[in-house]
Amino acid sequence: MTRLFHAMIAALLLALAGPATAALPVGARAPDFWTEGSVGGRPFRLHLTEQLREGALVLYFYPRAFTEGCTLEARAFSEAMDEFRALGVNVVGVSADDAATLRRFSVEACRSAFPVATATSAMIDAYDVRLRAGSPMSNRTSFLIGRDGRILAVHSAGDWQGHVPAMLAAAHARTRRR
Repeated sequence: MTRLFHAMIAALLLALAGPATAALPVGARAPDFWTEGSVGGRPFRLHLTEQLREGALVLYFYPRAFTEGCTLEARAFSEAMDEFRALGVNVVGVSADDAATLRRFSVEACRSAFPVATATSAMIDAYDVRLRAGSPMSNRTSFLIGRDGRILAVHSAGDWQGHVPAMLAAAHARTRRR
């Protein structure tokens, strides 16, 4: 199948999914944060404002490293990194996992293609992606954030399979608008 067909399917998924469980709507300012993580097993310090100086960003929240859906989602993002980079978009995955787990996950599941970092409780609340009240984990929500810090697209769904196509479709749409 062609990339255009995949982009069209992804656009449809994006339109259907919308910001169902994410409180941050398109156009909202993404809450700034500092956190720690790993890329390729090496420590990585992330400040959203600094990251956005390099270009747009897919910030995707996932519940827990090394669970089946989260591992498959990380592999899907790693396989799409060339296309994201060609569109001027970086990717960072975030979860409430500890540093040692993220270090392993960054190599084994993310294939050293992009960083993963700790989603603090404050970040999870600021992005309104808590899995359920009292849970330390986030739900599965992906945000495309523009260089200006504004949310350009949101995809919130428990199924991992729609996140990469939705974010690619949004990144393609962003490129066409410029």
